[in-house]
Amino acid sequence: MTLSERLRELPSVDEVADRVVQAAGECPRRLLIAEIRRAIEWAREAIRNGADTPGDIDRRVIESIDWLRRPSLRQVINATGVVLHTNLGRAPLGGFELPHGYTNLEYDLDSGRRGKRDQHVAALLERLLGKPAIAVNNNAAAVFLALHELAGGGEAVVSRGQLIEIGDGFRIPDIMERAGVTLREVGTTNRTRIEDYRNAINERTRLLLLVHPSNFRIQGFTGQPSRNEVVALGNDLRIPVYEDLGSGCLSDLSAAGIEEPLASASLACGVGLISFSGDKLPGGPQAGILAGEPAIVARLRRNPMFRALRLDKLILAALEATLRHYVFEQFDAIPALRMIRLSADEIRTRAERLVAQAPGLAAGVVPGESVIGGGSTPEQSLPTWRIAVAAPRAHEIERQLRQNCPPVIALIEQDRLLLDLRTVFEEQEADLVQALRRVAVL
Repeated sequence: MTLSERLRELPSVDEVADRVVQAAGECPRRLLIAEIRRAIEWAREAIRNGADTPGDIDRRVIESIDWLRRPSLRQVINATGVVLHTNLGRAPLGGFELPHGYTNLEYDLDSGRRGKRDQHVAALLERLLGKPAIAVNNNAAAVFLALHELAGGGEAVVSRGQLIEIGDGFRIPDIMERAGVTLREVGTTNRTRIEDYRNAINERTRLLLLVHPSNFRIQGFTGQPSRNEVVALGNDLRIPVYEDLGSGCLSDLSAAGIEEPLASASLACGVGLISFSGDKLPGGPQAGILAGEPAIVARLRRNPMFRALRLDKLILAALEATLRHYVFEQFDAIPALRMIRLSADEIRTRAERLVAQAPGLAAGVVPGESVIGGGSTPEQSLPTWRIAVAAPRAHEIERQLRQNCPPVIALIEQDRLLLDLRTVFEEQEADLVQALRRVAVL
């Protein structure tokens, strides 16, 4: 049979529609026809590429419509032990009240006049940081806004050892260029001195930029001027100092063995402006926080780009709830902080209890290390205990768990499937047990 003859044998759109209309369930006729045409075109392409059979067109149409009905953004069980898992949405959100219908997003209920949308988080941020603050849609946006306003058309001095990539290919030098800022690199990758900053300053210098190494470490023969030295130089020459903190720690994590400076410490040292991510160590939604001297924050608020980068009401509601937990020191209400603060003994107890509930599973509990992740606290880890599943087909079991409902995301190391309960909510354990029981028979 020739290629053209095989193509002519494909069913018509109406033929397929008559066969699948009931199985497809309630859906607009327009959608059904569009999916049928898509499936027939898929079959044509398969035949052109030499396939013996074009596949089941009817089944493909029904599966496609079922797929469109299901939400794409779904809750998963994160059993990786990575607290701020970038691919799983970074910080897991806790419960917060989602306002329905209309809201006072930009309405001042006291005066009865138009208000500012950032008023919903500004007071909470100021109480936490001791300085005025605004929020935009992520930290890359915060960096762009700060550079655009404070150094646009001029130069910003930054150490070569701090010219980092902040994730997904976004690099500080690229953001500076798009913000209209000329980069003035000083020092070397491993060593920079305060004299390097001083010697680079000229009539076009608008800003001294510090970038906290929240996602990398340089060790060995290294050196950077202290924050206090850079602030003193900026004060002497009346040049603002801006520090991008990246992760932005808002609470002391030293009890959990994590050393990360508090965001408020930078402001206390005299840094004119800081920025950090809301969905990293703060444990909130995606946002970029900017805080600093009142005059600087006022300039940022007046910048036209602030409107382009502003938060919507859903993110503001989640961010407000997170910040309120900080203000009232309700740290266990912030899931990421609660996970970081879990002891290894607590996790071991949970893991042993869970393994006992899946007796058909060839599994044991072994020591390991959790990480915070999300470009935070590099080379620092948290002791934990993992469920290790001894199986000859670890990759197949991992795939089955990933396709579970809800999906379970696990790790494979040295041909063992590993699950770390540090990042599993206790209310998810019953679903995890059921998923493990199902794969126990594989």
